[in-house]
Amino acid sequence: MNRANAKLGCALAMVLGSALLVAFSHSDASEAEIVRSVAGNKLKREQCDLFAGEWLPNPFGPAYTNASCKLIEFTRDCLTNGRPDTGYLYWRWKPFGCELPKFDAGKFLDLMRNKAWAFIGDSLLQNQRGSLLCLLSKRAFTNSLAYIDLQVEEAVEIYREAFAFTIWYFPSYNFTVTDICAPFLLKAENEATDHTMLHLDALDAKWTNNYHKYDYIVISGGMWFWRTATFLENNAIVGCHNCAAAGQNATEYGGDFSYRKALRLAFSFMLSSDHKPLVLFRTWNTEHYEFGGDGMLVCNRTVPYRAGEYDGRPTDHLMRGVEVEEFRRAAARSGARIRLVDTFRLSVLRPDAHMGLYWLVDRDPGDKTMNDCTHWCLPGAIDTWNDIAMEILMREGEF
Repeated sequence: MNRANAKLGCALAMVLGSALLVAFSHSDASEAEIVRSVAGNKLKREQCDLFAGEWLPNPFGPAYTNASCKLIEFTRDCLTNGRPDTGYLYWRWKPFGCELPKFDAGKFLDLMRNKAWAFIGDSLLQNQRGSLLCLLSKRAFTNSLAYIDLQVEEAVEIYREAFAFTIWYFPSYNFTVTDICAPFLLKAENEATDHTMLHLDALDAKWTNNYHKYDYIVISGGMWFWRTATFLENNAIVGCHNCAAAGQNATEYGGDFSYRKALRLAFSFMLSSDHKPLVLFRTWNTEHYEFGGDGMLVCNRTVPYRAGEYDGRPTDHLMRGVEVEEFRRAAARSGARIRLVDTFRLSVLRPDAHMGLYWLVDRDPGDKTMNDCTHWCLPGAIDTWNDIAMEILMREGEF
């Protein structure tokens, strides 16, 4: 692969040039007390369920802002794009049995020296990758928002291939972070169109051919499996989803059918491979679309749900059920280094943290722009996914 220099297009340069840089006050000493409160009890920490808890107010605010991280993609930069409220930034995830330590960028990069990390999946994993790069690449800033010394090291984009790979590099640590666009995990033809030809018996070579390069992998899927698709095995049609739209006279299957096939094949590949990276399998991400007063689908809530107030849609539980079943099936086999990162329930409580209207810059206030109630603002609730990933590495003895 040829290395490519990352260059901002005119539109993105304009966005960054006119960005509203917002800074928040932090209290590192107080946050350190939270970390110390759990670090002293290793047994309790290891037994605590990180995924059962509630969102509590957090006066310290986010670990980074759109002032301290210049790597936020403009479609994820809700503050620059005009979101008027900031309350969604002032919450922290509190497991019922312990504290979740904040992400430690210095410790993380020390562990990752001479290592390679990959995100394999769809745009939600790219969303999580954006969070990780900001947690690692944040800049220190003064009250005047002038950049000063780097707190850790800023990632450099060294390669980009549309709908395939993007690679970032931390030179001082010889550490790479790679996005691999494989939304189905399976071999797919016309995957970016309204009708995909999906091979249920073949994995996407973009990730399988590069699997041996990575020491740590975050993998996920799900959303794309509800798109119109024709299913093939041995290059013969065996069914479809939304068959009428696909123009197929074949057996109708739901997205859960093809998703199960994908996960089973992907896990089987990992288990049979001689290469054994630590794989973090992140669970289903819910959407929070609701009908607004004008009949449009929106996500304009400004506070989280309380624990037990909302638990997702039937489709959410169907897909998460497939994930848990297939994970348990794989984890029961010897040699598995696959860990479940079950972010579903903590994410389902955060309807306030999506981008909504604010995935576009310079939007006309009267514009009936479609809301994005799937992806997440940066900074925001999605940063917790990486807090949890680091805690899992701690429990695995990686540090």
